[in-house]
Amino acid sequence: MNIYEELNQKKRNGIKSFAVLLDPDKLDDVLFDSILKLSKESHVDYFFLGGSLLSKYNLPEIVARIKQKTSIPVILFPGGYLQVEPTADAILLLSLISGRNADFLIGQHVVAAPIIKQSKLEVLPTGYMLVDCGKQTTASYISNTTPLPYDKPSIAASTALAGEMLGLKLMYLDGGSGAHQPVHPEMIAAVRKAVDCPVIVGGGLNTAEKALAALNAGADLIVVGTGVEKNASFLTEVGQQVSTLNLNKNSYKL
Repeated sequence: MNIYEELNQKKRNGIKSFAVLLDPDKLDDVLFDSILKLSKESHVDYFFLGGSLLSKYNLPEIVARIKQKTSIPVILFPGGYLQVEPTADAILLLSLISGRNADFLIGQHVVAAPIIKQSKLEVLPTGYMLVDCGKQTTASYISNTTPLPYDKPSIAASTALAGEMLGLKLMYLDGGSGAHQPVHPEMIAAVRKAVDCPVIVGGGLNTAEKALAALNAGADLIVVGTGVEKNASFLTEVGQQVSTLNLNKNSYKL
């Protein structure tokens, strides 16, 4: 079963997933080893790998180290066409549908397509929506786009619906790295109601309570990053929340 099929099956069964975002520029050896160890113990489902701006290209080394120490799939979360690494398992082919910059809607993809085609990466066409969560992010600055208004769930829902109608298979609501607050649960719920595809939510999920709120609002997969960089043990807290939700779901079905 590929990753897309797995996400869809989990969604149908009400099972939640949990990913850790690894920014290559922010990983030192001690932190990386700690994250890998705790990720196995906390039953992390996926690693997302990438960043809006990379100061050095060390993706092959990072992927190799993950695969040496865990069996957790590595999904590229690229900030541009230069971040295509064929040794990973899959790539989020992000179309920035919250913005109007053609380069991030289709331009970068045209350049990357031949490279991706030659690789064995599973391609996950993803509608990427940046949300204004109280702080300008590197992603919004680099992409030169205006994020979705924080308090306009109907705009997010219509944007996601249009993306799904255009054939995108995943929707990603993101407050951005270091967001002051997470995407509002009302917006997550609106997007979840509008589309049939799996919904990913990240940015600002720096407490277990915020992560749980996103899951309860309708996120199928949550992504944590900055909170882990500051405190690797945060993984354990989030992992417990996800496991408890899934356990309760299975108990209810029984």
